[in-house]
Amino acid sequence: MKSYFTDGGASLELCERDSQDRLSLQIRATQNGTIRVSIDELQLVKPRYQVSDVLVGELRYEPLRVEWKKEDCVCLTWGLGQYQLLAFFSPFKLEISCAGEEIVTLNPGNKLCFETLQDPARSSSNSSEGDENCCGLWKETFRQFEDIKANGPSSVGLDLSLHGFNHTYGVPEHADTLLLKDTSVSEAYRLYNLDVFGYEINSRLGLYGSVPLLLAHKPERTAGVFWLNSSETLVDVKYNTEQNEDEDEPPGKKSRISPRTDVRWISESGTIDCFILLGPTPAQVFSQYAQLTGKCRCRLYNGCARNRPLLSYQALPPLFSLGNHQCRWNYEDEADVKAVDAGFDLHGIPYDVIWLDIEHTDGKRYFTWDSKRFPNPAELQHHLMKKKRKLVVISDPHIKMDPDWSIYCEAKKGGHFVKNREGFDFEGTCWPGESCYLDFSSSKTRLWYARQFSLSKYEGSTESLFVWNDMNEPSVFNGPEQTMPKDALHHGGWEHRELHNLYGFYQHMATFEGLLTRSGGTERPFILTRSFFAGSQRLGAIWTGDNVATWEYLKISIPMLLSLSLTGIQFCGADVGGFVQDPDPELLVRWYQAGALQPFFRAHSAKMTKRREPWLFGEEVTSAIRSAVQDRYCLLPYWYTLFHQAHTAALPPIRPLWVEFPKDTSTFAVENQYMIGGALLVCPVTDPGVTEVKVLLPGSNELWYDTNTSEVHKGARSLDVPVTLTTVLVFQRGGTVVPRRTACGSCTADLQHYTITLTVALDIKGKADGFLYLDDGHSFNYRDQMQFCLRRFSMQAGRLVNSCANDKGLFVSDDKVETVVILGLKSVKRKPKLKSGAKRTSVMFEFDKKRGVLTLSGLELEICKDWEIII
Repeated sequence: MKSYFTDGGASLELCERDSQDRLSLQIRATQNGTIRVSIDELQLVKPRYQVSDVLVGELRYEPLRVEWKKEDCVCLTWGLGQYQLLAFFSPFKLEISCAGEEIVTLNPGNKLCFETLQDPARSSSNSSEGDENCCGLWKETFRQFEDIKANGPSSVGLDLSLHGFNHTYGVPEHADTLLLKDTSVSEAYRLYNLDVFGYEINSRLGLYGSVPLLLAHKPERTAGVFWLNSSETLVDVKYNTEQNEDEDEPPGKKSRISPRTDVRWISESGTIDCFILLGPTPAQVFSQYAQLTGKCRCRLYNGCARNRPLLSYQALPPLFSLGNHQCRWNYEDEADVKAVDAGFDLHGIPYDVIWLDIEHTDGKRYFTWDSKRFPNPAELQHHLMKKKRKLVVISDPHIKMDPDWSIYCEAKKGGHFVKNREGFDFEGTCWPGESCYLDFSSSKTRLWYARQFSLSKYEGSTESLFVWNDMNEPSVFNGPEQTMPKDALHHGGWEHRELHNLYGFYQHMATFEGLLTRSGGTERPFILTRSFFAGSQRLGAIWTGDNVATWEYLKISIPMLLSLSLTGIQFCGADVGGFVQDPDPELLVRWYQAGALQPFFRAHSAKMTKRREPWLFGEEVTSAIRSAVQDRYCLLPYWYTLFHQAHTAALPPIRPLWVEFPKDTSTFAVENQYMIGGALLVCPVTDPGVTEVKVLLPGSNELWYDTNTSEVHKGARSLDVPVTLTTVLVFQRGGTVVPRRTACGSCTADLQHYTITLTVALDIKGKADGFLYLDDGHSFNYRDQMQFCLRRFSMQAGRLVNSCANDKGLFVSDDKVETVVILGLKSVKRKPKLKSGAKRTSVMFEFDKKRGVLTLSGLELEICKDWEIII
């Protein structure tokens, strides 16, 4: 094995023993605790596809140092020397350890797979006449479809052992458990973006999006494996035990048994580009991954470069998008939209956005309107704007083949369509009938598509119109597995097989650029996409696709969303009520209650279902839904603060219990309850007819406060909680401060009219801490002009202090704290006083000794000024 070193890492040459194929191996270490292992052909017949646009920013690598070298092995280290990498030459193997603890081994079973590309001319000369693969073409048949591989089979694969781990998570999207299953006797987890209507649950088959990130966790460490490949990928997981010899033990003593997880990655094509995220904490793994796929980059507007970066980790959504969304396939016409809008006001249910599906267009031609159903689309948007509400319309990637339609003609003339293997425009069927598909892998096509969203080109659109990208796996009704053939051709001559899982990501990117450019780069876009890949978190929201109105789908939505959140896709949700079939009233209520506790909150239903606006099922149902939605709106200051943390620190707004309690093994497989941030534990009711729910309250030193009753419970126990139809199970963790609005109005724009209540939940030491983030809720001024405000609330030794948590923020908010509720007080020995500047004044208070609740009211404290309350 030949090797050489540079400031950017180590390069080694691998030689396959049987075929003598030579491969180039690169090993690089980043400054934040990530190892990158890349393998490609050394002597290329043609370049292999390497994923673009997912990794953003320049990765900074540490120089590798040779610690020692032997005939069959070299030991590399970097940074402060806590990490070591052993590279074994024959057979090839890499072992990565930290402080003497082996974390991961690459190629432990010598199963490295790398099928080199073949030269068609050479293969043709070596083929006998009549050979079915003459001319170097390999054929694969699926039903009536034929897939021709111009350079032969090109799969790549690598196995890894994760030492000491027996819990793994991630690799979405699958309708399956949060904890990955052992696949040694079942099908592998498939990553291949497909349009799957009413998908099967408890399945490892691929769905609409793919994130090739696997997380492993044990009490002492969290680690991750990011496999950067956009072709069809299979992931096998096998849980094992291994014997570890202990040199300190006397002879004859049994060796120690520890768990081990073996993971096998195999992709149809591309290269091996594998990142090992070494943690060691969950938050550090989130950050390490985000620095790869969510780092900032700059954009040009009107030829001028902005000095401040545009994109961070999770995109900071506009505040309205965290509200309640109402969608149906399809609201029939303008009168129907206005009637539904008025219905929410009539029944006192807040909402922010109403959506239009494909029927709003002129014959499924996107960027158009049906002139009979929607003759005055701009007026409709202005009608909603007067109420501070928005409209979202659908825009799919297929373009109706209509020679009389200007967009089709422009796209065809500009060469913006994907080609078939013969080099002609690829034609497939979707909603409009015969269609061509835009090649979003081309930056030229993305720019052209983005321009279609300008107010001058998109007739009937206004600045309050936002976008929904659907069917972008891509869905091709008459294609293999209802998608595009793998041998279709993209810009640069790349086969579709190489970048299939990136297709929706690229449409999402183009739409984001379109809305961004529409506002001159000043307003935050909102785009929902069905298909996604690693990095999609920079662009907007996703949802879990065409679910079904059954209890099983409500239940599986929670682990699906937690898996997405762990892998960076943090602005996520599921169709409330189920997209197909008709939910009974109890199921609809429970789904609204669950959806209101998830990041993206949208009710959606198919046109073949019965109408299900919240007021159509009687007052009991309407009241229960109203209460859940209003609670969501009151909690939006906390949600928005969590999205600020996701935006700046990659912390997921919703997270499995083990993320907050990494040493508590009882939490590792829990998927029916989760944390909203670090403060709120929620357990949605997902079974019919129940009168009691068992809730796990983790942490032996934790206190948990029932937000419905203020009753306090010690952690490290399970609690049987009685429930009715209106019960939403939320517990606030001791040691936290949660901000809420005192009321909610009819939409998020009304929230600024209402004051803030702080709920302070004391821990066993009488302490609590929390944050509140504020900005204008819609623009990039928080970034470009530092127009934001971040406040910290800290309770200690009987003093609640409001202080500035980031002095760079210049945003001055008119918001005021009206009420402070302190949970967990055993007594009040003196009258509470307010200290603001040099003044000390008494405050109104009420103390419920039985419940241990102190309520301070009538405060009128400015949120942006420092103050202190002395209890």
